[in-house]
Amino acid sequence: MSANIWGYQETSGRLAGNDLTGYKVEATDGSIGKVDKHSDEVGSAYIVVDTGVWIFGKEVLLPAGTVRHIDPAEEKIYVDRTKEQIKNAPEFHRDKHLGDAGYNEELGTYYGTGAPFGGRPA
Repeated sequence: MSANIWGYQETSGRLAGNDLTGYKVEATDGSIGKVDKHSDEVGSAYIVVDTGVWIFGKEVLLPAGTVRHIDPAEEKIYVDRTKEQIKNAPEFHRDKHLGDAGYNEELGTYYGTGAPFGGRPA
């Protein structure tokens, strides 16, 4: 797991300033959707993925630390989580993310530890 879940891994190949909107996102076990929004803000970088039909159009926020590799030639982002882990993640709420530090902390805990949302054991 990344020490800083809100920063891109050095090995991701992330080039600051590139627009990732529309890039396909691949979990460790298959495609999960496309990037709808992203941020490169230091200390709170993330991608928002529109998961489409596989979990009924849910949007999820993935902290940048979950990004394993970015392939600009194929416009794909590879993350180090399974589809199940992403499916069980809390739904992205634009208003909560932008104004609620507690929401970000819970997301960081979920993705940082791999534990189910709320920190309850599986």
